[in-house]
Amino acid sequence: MARNTQVAADHNAPAVTKILAAFVANHPSRGWSDAVDAEAHRTFMNWLGCAVGATHHEAADAALAAINVLQPAAQASVLGRATKVDMASAALINGITSHTFDFDDTHLKTIIHPAGPVVSAVLALAEHTGASGREVVDALVIGIDVACRVGNAMYPDHYDRGWHITGSTGTLGAAAACARLLKLDEQQTTMALGIAASQPVGMREQFGTMTKPFHPGGAARAGLMSALLASKGYTASPKALEAPRGMMQTVSTKNDWSEITHELGQRFEISFNSYKPFACGIVIHPSIDACAQLRAKGVTPDKVQSIALRVHSLVLELTGKKEPADGLQAKFSVYHGCAAGLTFGRAAEEEFADDIVTREDMVALRRKVIATVDDSIDEASADVTATLNDGSTVHVFVARAIGSLQNPMTNANLESKFHGLSDAVLGAEQTGKLIEACWAIGNAANVQGIIALATPR
Repeated sequence: MARNTQVAADHNAPAVTKILAAFVANHPSRGWSDAVDAEAHRTFMNWLGCAVGATHHEAADAALAAINVLQPAAQASVLGRATKVDMASAALINGITSHTFDFDDTHLKTIIHPAGPVVSAVLALAEHTGASGREVVDALVIGIDVACRVGNAMYPDHYDRGWHITGSTGTLGAAAACARLLKLDEQQTTMALGIAASQPVGMREQFGTMTKPFHPGGAARAGLMSALLASKGYTASPKALEAPRGMMQTVSTKNDWSEITHELGQRFEISFNSYKPFACGIVIHPSIDACAQLRAKGVTPDKVQSIALRVHSLVLELTGKKEPADGLQAKFSVYHGCAAGLTFGRAAEEEFADDIVTREDMVALRRKVIATVDDSIDEASADVTATLNDGSTVHVFVARAIGSLQNPMTNANLESKFHGLSDAVLGAEQTGKLIEACWAIGNAANVQGIIALATPR
């Protein structure tokens, strides 16, 4: 029986599926500035360090155990392990580990973590096909551009509806990047994007669980499979993104098509990528930064009576867990972030370990944090006042935290972060060589050297 439904749809949307496909297939190699290329190398290195660092997390163990039931062919490597699986499963596992610590890159305009889906798919495919390092970098830049432009067009409505935008747009970015690496033509690339458009993955309800990092991994696998299907003649709607019942109008009421088409091939979204100094949700970073600054001013936990925290409403919406039970939940607790910043002056992965999260002094300090909403404060800012036991107060306002575009991490910062993640897995010497190989990937004949260095000896 036919239903009489009313759908507010844009029936005159531009042909963005084909427009993006033409860009992916035809844009020249290294067709961007040196600054964009440098950011691509920074993005790759940051992603790889995160993936190696989390390789022995219980989420990775569980996912790999499930994959091994399928007896996968040994096509591509699980980073940080002497293990090979089929390339789609390698994309899944490496996508999971790259996001497990919530320490990966962030496109701040949309809160997309673009490298997880895109680079996880590209590196697994490149290892199997023998693609050059330059081809990998090209695919990375182009895939991230597709994911973030689609994200720009739908944000914030799509995110506010509950979609984890990293996974939903990441599937498209991974498909675009793999289509580029496979040298698909415009028609095949249109099909790859169309196939990927039926596979958006990720709900915000999963934040604080193992399934959150599954989203970039699932997107990487889906995008890779979309490109492989298209390469063999599998078809999809050529309007799968923009049609009234296509992906974008189905999952968002906001679709600003100009965000996709404007300056396409001239402005690259990877230029707006940022990197986390703290291993948690990006909206907690200003609060951690502020509390670390309090510590630098001589404020220590034993001196604190209370901490008044004023933040934008989004901060508490996303990270308002007052009593996190473990490390995964603590990554979405601004209260724990403040306690870590004040106690340790930092918030790397170690500060989100389960035994730290449940430690009595950390629980007690979290309960001294009084957070209130003030929407006159930007999402990327935090206002913190510590009241001390003697009645005095110390105030810190952070307009933009370290790691933001206005206060970016340096290359040296990124290398130090990489060592902190990888040394325990690969050793400091091998990690140092891997870092050098990451900086030089654009000139590498293939990715085998990087894979070898990312494998424990």
